[in-house]
This record gives sequence, C-alpha cells and structure tokens, in this order.
Amino acid sequence: MHALIVIDVQNDFCPGGALAVTEGDRIVGPINDAMAGFDAVILTQDWHPAGHSSFASQHPGKAPLEQVEMPYGPQVLWPDHCVQGSDGAAFHPALDANRAEMVIRKGFRPQIDSYSAFFENDHATPTGLEGYLKTRGLQRLTLVGLATDFCVAFSAIDAVRLGFEVMVNEALCRGIDLGGSLTAARERMGTAGVTLT
Repeated sequence: MHALIVIDVQNDFCPGGALAVTEGDRIVGPINDAMAGFDAVILTQDWHPAGHSSFASQHPGKAPLEQVEMPYGPQVLWPDHCVQGSDGAAFHPALDANRAEMVIRKGFRPQIDSYSAFFENDHATPTGLEGYLKTRGLQRLTLVGLATDFCVAFSAIDAVRLGFEVMVNEALCRGIDLGGSLTAARERMGTAGVTLT
C-alpha cells in the first residue's frame, strides 16, 4: 500500500504568503493530478498559535532567518506564518484537499517547532502519523510539497528511520535554499536512504 504525503501546501508558503517559497504554487496542479495513483492521500498543515516561539517577532533584536538555541537544539527564526485559523494557514485554494483521508496538523505546541510530519523538532514528540500509516498498512510513502529542504526533508528522513520505504518526488516539491540548505538536505536524504525521483 502506497501513500502520498502532501507537505504544507499552504497559502503562507506560496507566492504572496508570509514565508513564500519560490514557485510554491506551481506544484499544486501536478500534485492534484498525482493523487489518483495512490492508495491514500495524507496532507500536513503547519498550524502555529499566535506568538509561537519559532517566530522572530518573539525574540527581541532577532530577525527572520537568524538562528537561536532552543532547549531542543538550534532553531531558525521565521516570519509569523501559518497562524491557526488564518488565511495564510489555509491550504492553497487550488489544492484538492477533499481527496485527503487525513490531515496532520503540526507546530501547534507554542514552545516547540515541528518540521517533520512525524515528530516535533525534539525528534521525540510524535504527531501520530506513524501509527496511522502502520495501522492502515501504508508502508510505501511518496512525499511532495513545501519546502524540500525543511519540512519535506525532515519528514522523509524520519519516515526512513521509522521503517517506511520513502521516495521524494522533487518535481512536486520546491525549496527555500537558505545558505545551501537545499543541497545539504538532498545529501542528508540520500545518506538516510530516501529515494529522490
């Protein structure tokens, strides 16, 4: 059984959004077209409370894309984005969200960010996605969405670590590429055993 995991195709990550990924909207139509080829479709949604600790606005003197140390390790500070209930947190209007059997919301704990669809950034607090996939017998995963070098890569690496067979379809992803982060993410995924297609 093969699942398509669509990562964070939300307004704030698309052109015009608070944390826009270049050409983030270009992948929406092709993702919709791909959905029919899978046994299940799962969407993830960044879902931050206002004043989330990963927002640069919560750290006086810090600017977006600077890094700080959190109790769970280094954290990139982001512009306020994907605030719960906001238009920015909504799925891109062209995404066929009705095809999804499950939506996993992440990043809703105020004191910890969450890139991975499987764990918060402490790499220990689960989202529940692993259990859902395993109880449904969904062992093969193809990941697509935004952004390649953050939420897609973290999700893919965690999925391999949890025993899934994992592919990332790079044509259906777009990256931020913050200081070489895209190349580094590809290398980390390859080393972990993720198949890049």
